[in-house]
Amino acid sequence: MAADPLAAGRLAAVARQEQFLEVVDGDEAMRRFLAAVEPAPLGAEDVDLLDALGRVLAGDLHAPVDAPPFDRAVVDGFALRAVDTEGASEGSPRRLALNPEVLACGTPSRIEVAEGTATVIATGANLPRGADAVVLVEATEVEETPDGPVVVLRRPAAPGQFIGSAGSDIARGELMLRTGTLVGAREIAQMAAVGIAVVPVVRRPVVAVLSTGDELVPPGEPLRPGAIYDANGAVIAATVAENGGDPRPFGIVRDDLDALTDAMERALATADMVVLSGGTSKGAGDLSTRVIARLGEPGILVHGVALKPGKPLCLAKVRGRPLVVLPGFPTSAMFTFHSFAVPVIRRMAGLGPRREAEVDAILPTRLASERGRTEYVMVSLVERPDGALAAVPTAKGSGAVTAFTQADGFVEVPALTDAVDAGSPVRVHLFGGAVEAPDLIVAGSHDLGLDVVASRVADRGFRLRILALGSAAGLAAARRGECDIAPVHLFDPRSGTYNEPFLVPGLRLVPGWRRMQGVVFRPGDPRFEGRPAMEAIAAAAADPDLVMVNRNVGSGTRALMDRELGGLRPKGWWNQPKSHNAVAAAVARGSADWGLSISTVAGLYGLGFLPLVEEEYDFVLVDARRERPAVRAFLEALADPRVRARLGALGLEPK
Repeated sequence: MAADPLAAGRLAAVARQEQFLEVVDGDEAMRRFLAAVEPAPLGAEDVDLLDALGRVLAGDLHAPVDAPPFDRAVVDGFALRAVDTEGASEGSPRRLALNPEVLACGTPSRIEVAEGTATVIATGANLPRGADAVVLVEATEVEETPDGPVVVLRRPAAPGQFIGSAGSDIARGELMLRTGTLVGAREIAQMAAVGIAVVPVVRRPVVAVLSTGDELVPPGEPLRPGAIYDANGAVIAATVAENGGDPRPFGIVRDDLDALTDAMERALATADMVVLSGGTSKGAGDLSTRVIARLGEPGILVHGVALKPGKPLCLAKVRGRPLVVLPGFPTSAMFTFHSFAVPVIRRMAGLGPRREAEVDAILPTRLASERGRTEYVMVSLVERPDGALAAVPTAKGSGAVTAFTQADGFVEVPALTDAVDAGSPVRVHLFGGAVEAPDLIVAGSHDLGLDVVASRVADRGFRLRILALGSAAGLAAARRGECDIAPVHLFDPRSGTYNEPFLVPGLRLVPGWRRMQGVVFRPGDPRFEGRPAMEAIAAAAADPDLVMVNRNVGSGTRALMDRELGGLRPKGWWNQPKSHNAVAAAVARGSADWGLSISTVAGLYGLGFLPLVEEEYDFVLVDARRERPAVRAFLEALADPRVRARLGALGLEPK
């Protein structure tokens, strides 16, 4: 009888695969597997906001609006001018006439807070024009007078007190979530806060899960003599789901070459990855190597790993898909599945390694607390020069969504504690498990151009943390060695130069870009339109009908504003939000008439812009960290022609 050429070819393939058995160590097995299958995040798909939970972002998300969209009260109380409360005390209280309106959430203000007046305001309500502070209702008294009700204050209010500025949580145009971010409840809240309803996410890898063995019985069915329940199929499917995959159970396949081949064919046709438990050893009844020989090249990559348990593990690639054949014993199956299959699934799903637990850290600055209540303070973790972790409290308040997304965890301050001193050891309870220390920490002034540079660094696989602390605080962090890079734009009036005069030994300056600061106003306002910036500022400062919006102490823009005003404090001077976006938002919505911001932000808000000064936005580098790979990547990104082109498109001039 003539030999069957097809059968002979199959027999030769089987012989080659079965002779492939070569025990290698775990590192070599993983190297071969990853080199062959090259796992990477799968393509993107759009899902509804609530369906994005547990998924991985497939694209950068920029905020389309500010959150909050207006200046708002963060407590119930009275909106007023802080200057009207100066000198208030028990012996010399201040009395302010109440305006005839009550501001609740969603209620627009119709009455400006003028000198000597206050307006009743609820938590979350829009701050009325003219007000620059809110006082707690509990810290006041209300009296009736012949001229109407007045509010009595026995302590002064600070400018900006109990006010959440527009964009103080999320600023319009800000890169709020990066590609690769795992979406949890905190990220859902952040996206909802800016109105995002459809989210681009990485498609979940479909993982076919099969079990093989004549002895196996599905859970729920009666056991026959010599049979066991199939535990592997259920636990593998659950673990696939835990690690970002979409498990597709294919059930139990009997020990038959054709039946197993057919099941594997169907699995490969519908899945991104196939996992089979059982059927891999040197026993005569095991069929996996012969099935793989039927399915295509390159076939088996590893068959036998120097592990106990787990030696019979088989790793393969068939038709462009990873294929894993696990040992049949549950302990061996799960050990090898977590070690070899889970990393591939997580990479395909866009996920990083699993994280867990708590860490010890040092508090770098004094943390005040309110006695009588247990306080949970969210912190970001950074590495100190001595290698210990520093727990930096997040700067945003309880109303800020991003306080969660920018924190690594929280510190619990006991109810009977007034403060935790700087240098104190603290225990940090981590969000989501073990801390992943960032490769690069950038702390200081924020700029939209910084997002462009940071994205390029992140594209190279580095983890970044950007702490928007302001120029002065960033410089202080650099001096303490608690960041790698501090973006600054600080002007020294004595030398007439930016940034360089503020360096100390151990710090060096890296050129960034030039950006234009100027006066922002509503388009068409004849009091500003077409005038030179300095002339417009002088006229606006002298006009009692115009309300300005200032910036916070410590910011480079505040220093510029104070220099231009020359000691004047025009109406609105005490309104001191912490970002360019908040300034632009105040002018755009009419709660202020003018302020200083940068041209990029003015364009985002559709505002008029009068150029004032071209300032230098540079980077203070901690010299001892300059050879770190992520720091080198940041410096290389600054010189990247693609990055420089994107900066130019934002109206920035790279140096």
